[in-house]
Amino acid sequence: MAQLRIAYTRLRVEEKLLFEAATRLGIPVAADDVEDRSWPGIEADPGDVVLCRCIGQTHNIALAQLLESRGIRTINCSSVIALCGDKVTTAAVLSRAGVPQPEYMVAFSPEGAVEAAEKMGYPVVFKPPVGSWGRLLAKVDCRETAEAVAEHKSHLGPSHSVYFLQKYVEKGGYDVRVTLVNGEPVTAIRRKSEHWITNTARGGVPEGLSVTDEMASILRRTYEAVGGDILAVDLFLGPDGWLVNEINGQPEFRSSITTTGVDLPGLILKHAQSCLEAQR
Repeated sequence: MAQLRIAYTRLRVEEKLLFEAATRLGIPVAADDVEDRSWPGIEADPGDVVLCRCIGQTHNIALAQLLESRGIRTINCSSVIALCGDKVTTAAVLSRAGVPQPEYMVAFSPEGAVEAAEKMGYPVVFKPPVGSWGRLLAKVDCRETAEAVAEHKSHLGPSHSVYFLQKYVEKGGYDVRVTLVNGEPVTAIRRKSEHWITNTARGGVPEGLSVTDEMASILRRTYEAVGGDILAVDLFLGPDGWLVNEINGQPEFRSSITTTGVDLPGLILKHAQSCLEAQR
């Protein structure tokens, strides 16, 4: 009989909350610790729905692709996880859809990255194309620093051989993270910090807020461009309105629960259960 499964490599707070919600709501869920497993050998059958909750994005993509090859529905699907996990791909998709985002440039050599920074005008932010939790970001204020950062990145391996630069946005000391379940915004938090990086993983302090009509409009356009079952969209308020900074395809969500009181794990599981029932 088809069932709902949660596959993970480590039981973080989010995975524990999902299992607790399943018990509370009476939703049968199978737990699959895949950290020391191999393929084939991971349990799942056509008709199952699997929430891919591995810590690493590469693991999540690989797991989802393998499950999908067997006709198994994954949340999120591998293409959405891959799209959201690569800032170059995300920016390209948003550009094609006309979704407002910070000005960006992409370069393919240290020299090209420096010239891109010069063209954009300082300050700019160097971001690794793949990464999360605000790691390896560099705010650059002059050519000399751009040359140093680009040179350092050139020695960090192939994953840093493409240079993604964003125009720095003065965001008033905060950004906004909105979690979407099946395209609907269900939680929104403001993340405040005296540091220019406002991720909660880097010390940003979360507080709940309401989604405005303007925010809802850009979120709807983002969902139409990206798709997905569960998304966390990070927004900046620029001089001309809201901008989509990044999208997370397998988000952590503990801060969104404690600040809003919304049963986000329950909403995620109810959506997953509806996907399961739709396949029967």
